[in-house]
Amino acid sequence: MQHQTVDIPVETESPAKISLAQAAIMSDNIRDLSLNDGTRNQNPEGIGLLALIQEDFRTYDGKYLAQGFWALFWHRLGNARMSIRWKPVRAIFSLLYKFMYKVTQWLCGISLSYAVPVGRRVKLEHFGGMILAARAIGDDVVIRQNTTLGIASVQDTESLPVIGDGVDIGVGVAVLGNIKIGKNSVIGANAVVIKDVPPGAIVGGVPSHIIKYRPGYEP
Repeated sequence: MQHQTVDIPVETESPAKISLAQAAIMSDNIRDLSLNDGTRNQNPEGIGLLALIQEDFRTYDGKYLAQGFWALFWHRLGNARMSIRWKPVRAIFSLLYKFMYKVTQWLCGISLSYAVPVGRRVKLEHFGGMILAARAIGDDVVIRQNTTLGIASVQDTESLPVIGDGVDIGVGVAVLGNIKIGKNSVIGANAVVIKDVPPGAIVGGVPSHIIKYRPGYEP
């Protein structure tokens, strides 16, 4: 099934046509937004591929063997290939991406499709057991091992979460369904999140509940 990119009205000076990641993170009604169909380069806007990879490398403190860095490297390349207009060349890069995507799954234990829009300075801390199927992941997000982002029911394979900017996700977390994790919130270890999380909230438990708010975010 093909999905289309979306245009939503946003009060900003930037152009009305924005990326799916931006639309998802900025919208209060993510349920009306289409999933990325994988036909466009959804790398973050305003930065080139090389500069983006260099920024990712700095995010991982220059550790070139960090599994999370390589998962993001192939994710970025998978998106960048969609900007190659000459199909024979794009096909070569597509084969390389698909092969390395599987290698990353096998060796790093991280499943992150290029079709998931991912922001800048994202850190996949540690490695292993990461299934990261989201509608969008924002900037400055930290995700730790054994985390699942995905659907809540096999009957609704399009119900994926949005992870806002600055979210900190602990070990063993499951974030499931068509929900939004608000900016700068914290998801405690082993929490199961099945409903929206407000910005700045600290949540935990099964199912999760709000424990408290970070300073400056109290309702």
